[in-house]
Amino acid sequence: MMTETGNRSTVTFDRGYRATLDEVWELWTTKDGFESWWGPEGFTVKVHELDARPEGLLRYDMIATAPEVIEGMKKMGMPLSTPSSLTFTELTPKRRLAYRHAVDFIPGVTPYTVSTVVEFEARDGIVRMTVTSDAMHSKEWTERASMGMASQLNKLDKRFQR
Repeated sequence: MMTETGNRSTVTFDRGYRATLDEVWELWTTKDGFESWWGPEGFTVKVHELDARPEGLLRYDMIATAPEVIEGMKKMGMPLSTPSSLTFTELTPKRRLAYRHAVDFIPGVTPYTVSTVVEFEARDGIVRMTVTSDAMHSKEWTERASMGMASQLNKLDKRFQR
């Protein structure tokens, strides 16, 4: 869902998982957890640093692994492995986290950051996770980022099917 907030557009994803708050929180705050699901289908990530505290850094490589993704990246003139980083701005354990993600990987686009807030709520054996991110610099890239987030959240949908 895309909404306008003042001058700023945001994109929101809302999911529910049959899981515990601990399980879902660890996906965001541990190396093994993050590597297990981050990145759209056809990509994997390799975490180099994860300091889950305000102003802590998460550095990782996003690596194209599926043949069709590799081919698409080559056609767009994009590298097959891209270093990436985000800085945590808030961590309220098992309730809310926020981060700034560096967008410094798009050829010809001046680097900038996108802010994201993730909220968690447990009720009746379901953890509701709401992810709200700033829109990117263009409609095309906002759509790409949204498809990427939806794809990686689909990995969690499969993981928590019980």
